[in-house]
Amino acid sequence: MIRIGHGYDLHRVCDDRKLMLGGVQIPWDRGLLGHSDADVLLHAVTDAVLGALALGDIGQWFPDTDETYRGADSARLLRHVLADDRVRAWSLGNLDAVVLAEQPKLAPHVPAIRASLADIFACDISQISVKATTVEKADAIGRGEAIAAHATLLLERD
Repeated sequence: MIRIGHGYDLHRVCDDRKLMLGGVQIPWDRGLLGHSDADVLLHAVTDAVLGALALGDIGQWFPDTDETYRGADSARLLRHVLADDRVRAWSLGNLDAVVLAEQPKLAPHVPAIRASLADIFACDISQISVKATTVEKADAIGRGEAIAAHATLLLERD
């Protein structure tokens, strides 16, 4: 049996925060605004897992109205989802993700992001694809006001 999930997230850029993408701190003079650490890639991946199994979304699991999750490490949140009995019965077939950002340049960080995601999923890095693209200066992302991510994954169960 297989299940496919897709997730999307977008956060506004802000000052005085570190930039986390895929569980990796990216050197940059700005970060993303959010209740947790605002890791758009991990949020999209978490929603893809939850969507594949019809288990709601990240906001239902970790509401921004709950102070417990203020500044939370999004990798820890994804690991919590993956440890849930309803999810643990499934294994990752593959993950394909894209981060949309005009700045900073992400290509040099893609190997570390892939390794981080492989560690979180306890899978081989060959099962993880991460791409970065710009939006050619169009919309809020292109103006440097936001960063977004899409994630699609395949979950398998024997």
